[in-house]
Parts: sequence; structure tokens; C-alpha cells
Amino acid sequence: MPEACIIGLGKSGVAAARLLKQEGWEVEISDTNTSPTLLKQQQELAAEKITVNLGHSPNLDTNHLPELIVVSPGVPWDIPILAKARSLGIETIGEMELAWRHLQNIPWVGITGTNGKTTTTALTAAIFQAAGFNAPACGNIGYAACEVALQGTQSQTPNRLDWIIGELSSYQIESSVTLSPRIGIWTTFTPDHLPRHKTLENYYNIKAKLLNNSQLKIFNGDDAYLSKIGLNQWQDAYWTTVKGKDFLIGEKGFYIEDGWVIEKLNFTSAPKQIVEVSALRMVGEHNQQNLLMSVAAARLANIDIEAISHAIREFPGVPHRLEHICTWEGIDFINDTKATNYDAAEVGLASVKSPAILIAGGEAKPGDDTGWLAKIQAKAAAVLLIGNAAPAFAQRLQEVGYHNYEIVETMANAVSKSAELAKQYQASVVLLSPACASFDQYPNFEVRGDDFRQLCLKIPV
Repeated sequence: MPEACIIGLGKSGVAAARLLKQEGWEVEISDTNTSPTLLKQQQELAAEKITVNLGHSPNLDTNHLPELIVVSPGVPWDIPILAKARSLGIETIGEMELAWRHLQNIPWVGITGTNGKTTTTALTAAIFQAAGFNAPACGNIGYAACEVALQGTQSQTPNRLDWIIGELSSYQIESSVTLSPRIGIWTTFTPDHLPRHKTLENYYNIKAKLLNNSQLKIFNGDDAYLSKIGLNQWQDAYWTTVKGKDFLIGEKGFYIEDGWVIEKLNFTSAPKQIVEVSALRMVGEHNQQNLLMSVAAARLANIDIEAISHAIREFPGVPHRLEHICTWEGIDFINDTKATNYDAAEVGLASVKSPAILIAGGEAKPGDDTGWLAKIQAKAAAVLLIGNAAPAFAQRLQEVGYHNYEIVETMANAVSKSAELAKQYQASVVLLSPACASFDQYPNFEVRGDDFRQLCLKIPV
């Protein structure tokens, strides 16, 4: 019986273990952490004859070595144990690569980018599903990719998979050797995850690998970095722009004109109206760009205009990304917890009415904060700062001459204070858009957003 080791006891790691177990592998999961939740999972998986070792890494100092190591997305690709495994000739792949090997006979839409990929993935999946396809969203959204592979191997013909709509982070692409989508989408590119990837060039090259491996390529032509590289590197791509046909890069792509999404598939084809932009309920120019990329994927998959239009009109938006929670005394409370870097938070502020009360802070990331600070000066009546980044953010606000901020430390304090300030400044909106990771106070950004939601809904009427 072949032996495999999974590193990381998260959703992806467990799905990978179950998939390999079903195929007849002897499977062991290792995780350096230990907690009551992980101990409970250990017991559950033991019943499935999957061994879980908590509190340490795999032991590669023996003669008895695994044939395969599968890495969960959260595990850095260059840690010493993986370098050692590769030097010993042990095949080392990511969970996404394992899923691809089981699902590569099904066409994929692979969606990557610094920001915008979750909305684009969710909207793309909604369109494909409205067209009658069994097209689950997976990866960084929805199911782990190996969960979909498990369902695919267990499904009978009536439930066969038609398409896979994958949201792919740089971590997942980095550890995927052969992943080659039918359609690849690159939403945006700005500095992020640099502690892991070290340089912007490394980060770019990881994303570019996915697009190079894709048969059909879709790019956001309004992204400053991607459009600068433009036709020099991606000559056969479809480009998108919200600014009209005069701003379309190259001879084929999708653009907005006179309130419509327009398709132009090649130099000789006539432009075709696909759907009115107003059909999408989500606010902000960035969501119009997400709309263009999703429509482009659908049209390249030959989905008819009627199904596209229906899906877009029914699409409710994505939790945690400019999600409307409630309206209290005429003030909208909006959850944008997924804005975990400066660029995403700048987009969040640009998308709401002013004046706004902004809640920001958490675990700061490296990046250029100048655009974000300028947007605060233009749109925020007051800023409430939470988490570890609060003192540094306060200093940066002072440096640019913005003084109407307060360090409130916790989300509970921020929500309570925001309601008071919104009335004082006649603000239209209270916006949680942190510009930070959540790990100083929460397990992930979703839990942070859920806390914000619950606190908003408890504001006294």
C-alpha cells in the first residue's frame, strides 16, 4: 500500500487525506499545532483509519519514507521539511494539484488576483450554474478542491461535473505543478503576501504561471500593473475595461459602453451587447470590472446571453465584501472585512457614500498606504482604529494631517462608538474596511466580519 503524508490539518488537508484514502493510500496527517478542536478532528479521522500526528512535523530521518507529501495552502512552500523532502526525491505537491490530477478531464475556470477574485469567482459560478451546468466554486472559496474531487469520484452520471470554478491564491498556484485551466482570469495585481513570497517579482511570476498554463486568458485592462505589461507579454489575451472601447487593450475583449457590457471577440467581429451594467446589484466600479471578467468567462464557454442576464440580476453579492448588514436611523452599516490590504480598503471607501465612519486596523501588512490615506481624507468623517495596527495607523494619519481618529482597540468598542459618531457627523455609512489581516484578534477575516455583523444587529433601536 503506498504511503502519503499530508501537512496541515485544515479543510484542504482533510479533504486531500480522504481522497487519497479512497484510492487505497495509507495516509498520515501532520500538523505542528495542537488544540481541542484539532484533537477532536484527530479522533474523528482515526475512525476513518487516517492517522493524525499533532504538535510536530513529519519525520524524514528514517528509512521508511512516504512516496508523496501533500501540502495544505496555508503551509509555506519553502519550509525546511519540504526542502528536505524534495532533496530526498519525495514527490511534494499542493492540495490543489492533487485535486487537479483527479479533475483534469473537466474544464476549469481558474481565477487569481490580489483583489476581486472572490466576487469574480462567485459571480462566474452563479452564471455557469444558471446556464444549467454543475459548476461548483472551490479552492479559496466554497469547497476545498479535493472535496469536489471526492464528490466527482463518488458521483453517478446524472451528477457529473461540467465545470470547476476555482479561486486560486498564490499559495495554491505555487504548489501546483501541472494545473492548466481551460479559462484563466487575472483580476488585479498589487503588492501582497510579500513576507511569504519575498519579492514582487516572485509574487507576479507565481500568478503568471496560472495564466501561462491557461488555454484562454482574461485580464483586467484597468489594472495599472497588468495593463502596463499589456500586449507585450499577453498577446493572445482577452482584455476588459470599464472605460469604453477606446481603452480596450488589443483587438478583442469586453468593455462597458452606454451602460452595457459589450463583447468584441476579434478584429472583424461586430460589438455585441450582452447585459446592462445596472443588472448587477453590487456597488463600485471595481464590481463592474468583476462583472466584465465573469461575463467574459461565460461567453468564452459559449453560455447564452439570457442565462448570463438572469444570473447577474439574481446575484446577491459576496459575504464580507461590501456586504450591507443593516440600516439604523438612516445609517448603512457595511461589512468589508475581506479588505485585508490597503488597495482593497481604498476600493471599499471609494465604493460607499460620504461622509463615512471608517473602522480599520488589525494585523498590518506591508504595502503602499498613500492612496488609502488620501481616500480617508476625502471620504471619512472619522476613523476608529482597532487591533495591533492602531498605533501605527494613528501615526500615519497624523503625518498626513488627518486628526479625527480614535484608538478604540476592539470591534465592540468600534461599533458602539461608530453609531454615536455617525449621528454626530450625519454620516451616511459605517464601514468596516480594515486594510489589515485579522490574526491579531480573530482566527480569520470571516470571523471578524461575523463579529461586526452581530454587534451591528444589537445596536439599540
